[in-house]
Amino acid sequence: MGDTGGVFGVYIHVPFCATRCGYCDFNTYTAGELGSAASPASWLEGLKRELELGVRQLGPRPAETVFVGGGTPSLLGADGLASVLDAVRGSFGLAPGAEVTTESNPESTSPEFFAGLREAGYTRVSLGMQSAARHVLKVLDRVHTPGRPVAAAKEARAAGFEHVNLDVIYGTPGERVEDLQASLDAVLSAGVDHVSAYSLIVEDGTAMARRVRRGELPMPDEDVLAEYYELIDAKLSAAGLTWYEVSNWAASDDARCRHNLGYWQGGDWWGAGPGAHSHVGGVRWWNVKHPARYAALLAEGRSPEAGREELTDEDRHLERIMLELRLAEGLPLEALDADGLSESSAAAQEGLLDAGWLREGRAVLTDRGRLLADAVVRRLAA
Repeated sequence: MGDTGGVFGVYIHVPFCATRCGYCDFNTYTAGELGSAASPASWLEGLKRELELGVRQLGPRPAETVFVGGGTPSLLGADGLASVLDAVRGSFGLAPGAEVTTESNPESTSPEFFAGLREAGYTRVSLGMQSAARHVLKVLDRVHTPGRPVAAAKEARAAGFEHVNLDVIYGTPGERVEDLQASLDAVLSAGVDHVSAYSLIVEDGTAMARRVRRGELPMPDEDVLAEYYELIDAKLSAAGLTWYEVSNWAASDDARCRHNLGYWQGGDWWGAGPGAHSHVGGVRWWNVKHPARYAALLAEGRSPEAGREELTDEDRHLERIMLELRLAEGLPLEALDADGLSESSAAAQEGLLDAGWLREGRAVLTDRGRLLADAVVRRLAA
């Protein structure tokens, strides 16, 4: 496996969290869950070894984007995150003008934290806000205070970050229209240049799913989710933030998340850390999930890989439709079928045009189509 050309990114997974949010199904662990089995120090040592392994497999390939996600990367502090970026520099290296993002929990940030990130070389910060309503945060098991995300965003901007994102979750049981309006007003008051807004999904195996199953919480209502999405889009658009992916809005082309665009446009990336996924040249693989097992394998000089698959031409074709159709630019009609429009694809396209879900000329979602993006993708990919 070698360099396939094109944009190359590095994703770093930080598996540590102070508490577990009830809706989250990410590969994360609290200190109580890990005990003495793993620590940030053993994780970082494993991370360095995995990145060195990556260079041996791919050869030198400077990262044009780096994204540190989790989990809660800000629990590492500015010095810890500086060490993470140094590990990338010392292995793959950074391309000139690389975009370097870290996710952060507002409660574990400060002006000094953001100043340290800037000094380390980070160019972008993504803050988990979710809601400005205290009762909504309580349902989500979020521990930050309602006003802290806006304050953190302003601190990041004051530290010199031009690119700051706030995440919003909508459709939480008990969230009213006025709660969402207040959250959006708070987002806009922060002066950020990027907003990600995701509908609440009740994932199997989470604490929230158990509460829904017991009848303690209702499932999110699809009609309400559609109404809230339209409200979000109207509010953000009026403020000069334009959608470029179904769940993402940016103030300019420069404000778009280049790392995530690499995912949506079929780029290559090395995912390092417990449970991280990678994709290079049509091959996808993923790491063992537990931080202790991850660190132990790498300490023994072994790969932390848990499994892999080579994507077929059909796999890659379907994934292109699934991902690129979510972008504002869409994709050319001839891309809907590898050999031109098949009879079924042509029929699906015609039906979606008639229904007002696609625009003529390219496969581009209309405003109505964005509300039902997953259904549109299923019909086109059939």
